[in-house]
Order: sequence, then C-alpha cells, then structure tokens
Amino acid sequence: MDRIYMDYAATAPMLSEALAAYVAAAGDAPGNPSSLHAFGRGARSRVTEARDALSRALGCRPDELTFTGGGTESDNAALFGAARAQRARDPRRTGIVTTAVEHHAVLHAAERLASEGFELTVLPVDRAGRVSVHDAEAAIGETTAVVSVMYGNNETGTLQPIADIGQLARRHGAVMHVDAVQALGYVHIDVGTLPVDLLSLSAHKIGGPQGVGALYVRTGTPWQPLLYGGSQERRKRAGTENVAGIAAFGAAASLVANAIDARRSHAESVRNALLCGLIDRLGPDLVTVNGDADPEGRLPHILNIGIEGVSNETLLMNLDLQGIAASGGSACTSGSLQPSHVLTAMGLSPHFCKNSVRFSFGMGNTISQADKTAEIIATIVARLRKR
Repeated sequence: MDRIYMDYAATAPMLSEALAAYVAAAGDAPGNPSSLHAFGRGARSRVTEARDALSRALGCRPDELTFTGGGTESDNAALFGAARAQRARDPRRTGIVTTAVEHHAVLHAAERLASEGFELTVLPVDRAGRVSVHDAEAAIGETTAVVSVMYGNNETGTLQPIADIGQLARRHGAVMHVDAVQALGYVHIDVGTLPVDLLSLSAHKIGGPQGVGALYVRTGTPWQPLLYGGSQERRKRAGTENVAGIAAFGAAASLVANAIDARRSHAESVRNALLCGLIDRLGPDLVTVNGDADPEGRLPHILNIGIEGVSNETLLMNLDLQGIAASGGSACTSGSLQPSHVLTAMGLSPHFCKNSVRFSFGMGNTISQADKTAEIIATIVARLRKR
C-alpha cells in the first residue's frame, strides 16, 4: 500500500540535509558545548553555526536566540518569563492578553499565570478565526504585562494581525509574544521590522528533529529564564544543549528560509487540488472550509474542512485503513473527545466541529496524491452515507 502523509502540521518528515547534520553531530567525538577542551569546542561550534543560520532566517542577532526543548517550552518560557519580569519591575503590570484560538501551550500557561494573580483576558475571534484589532486595543492598557497572539493557527491556518497588535502592545509598554511554530518556513519573518519581543519556534514542523525549539528574545525585553541550573545559552536556558538536534534545526532552517516562495506555491497547489477534488466529487453543499478562504489571510499548507454527515473520527479511521494520514485538529489534543477549542471559538457547533478534519501538506506531497485522497474520501463518504 502506498501511504500518503498529510499531517505536516503535526510533524514534518525530517529533511535529508537535517538528518545528515544530525547524524554527523551525533556520530562525532563526544563533546559538551560547555567544556573548554577541543571536544567541547567542536560541539559548541555546531551550536553556534545553527544559531547563526536561524538568526539569518529571522533577521535577528544570534545572541537573541535561545535553544529550547521544543515549541511548548518556548511558549511557556516566553509567557512565564515575561510576565514575572514585568511584574517584578512594576507590580501594577499584571495583565495577560491572548486569544481564544491559541495553542494550549499558551492558553494553559496563561491560565497558570492567572492562578498566580495575573489578570487574564482572552480575546474572541470571528468566523474565520481572526481576532479583532479593535478588541485588542480595548484590552491592552497600562497594566498589561504580556500580549500573546499566534502568527498562524495550527488548526485552520488563519493569520493574525500581529503587526497591528504588536504596535498596540509597544505603545503601552507590554511585551509582545508570537507563537510562530506553524508560520516558520511559509511566511517571510523579519523580527527586525516586526513589533515582536518574543517569538517561539519548533524544529520538527520544518523538517528538523522533534524535541528542539528556539525562543527569540529581543534585546532589552523584560524576561526571566524558566529553567535554572547551569550557565548554558548565556544563562537563559539551563541544561546541556541537544547538539545533534540543534545542528539539524539549523540545517532545516537554512533550507526552508531560502525556499519560502517555492514552499508556499507547492503547498497551495496541493491544497487547491484536494479541495477542488472534494467539491467536484461531493458537491459544494457537503464541503465547508473552516478558516479564511483568502490565500493572503492564511497559511498555505493547512486545510481544515467539514464534511456534512460524516464524523471526523469515522473518516480518519477509514482514511488510515486506506493509508492516508490526516488529523482531527491539533496533534496535542489527539484522542480527546472534546470538540476543537479553535473551531468552537469560531462559532461552530459541537456537531460541526466533530465533522471537521485537518489536512496539512509539505514538499513530500503531490497533486496526484491530493487527487487520489479526494477520490478515496468520496468513496468513503458515499459508503457511510448509504448506511
């Protein structure tokens, strides 16, 4: 059976260049980057090269990047570190502003901060899953410590107005955090021009290894480390660095940063082929796109659709039997019986949420795979509806 993987938003297959960098670093002589001998200097050199590569991709200084254990740690470090540092500077700074469609790594961290005495404001979104700048303006004030708004949503791909909201945060002295885990590799990110103070990234979404991430911290941003112990990462993240993983992250970042336009075009073509194939076979009344239909308002590699009368659990099980991998939403909530918090926040009914499936694409997908997937889905839906 020829398997088709359409769950890149959950994790992307490792790029061959990233895998080669990982193997080279892991197979090299032992070396701790904190050691002063030649073995340690060799390991430190690999970390430095990766940091330089990622800084070029983002338009920032290398010393503004801290390597972490993944996107979740980066999000947690950003919120806890900035919120506590802001309150330490000014006890009046107790406001946390975020949106209802953030990844749970942000939402749960924000809820934890609320239990510590911070005042949490969760902004609503419209039917496309986008927050209103007007609502953000009303929520951000002189007591706001941190504003956290994701770049592009991991379930629907909807882009947020982070530049406008970042300007509001800056005007009031609040720290602006952006979860860019899904955007990296599909959006030209230049933190030198964006009003963003903290930015979270993850390696395995762009073809690097799992278990590695990074946090951009703009110079001068009030922020405290989440982890304490050694002096690694300029005392910003204690713990011996994952040298092989970081080396692979750097290799992947270099590749995707130089191919963003090609990656966008390819993902858009596969997405359109699948969507058009489904509409042609099932009819426009049975297929609904969740999120922004405008290519300018969304990430190109994510397609979240609802198919009337077919539960996502049943469809995904049947797709898996046919060798096709997709998702019911965020990979972090896999197996949950609760409707997607993202789709619920967009105003979709629990019934419709349970009919929605996320397909996400990468350079390993083809238009012929999209056509085949649409045909298989149509066959599955027809069989289920006959029952």
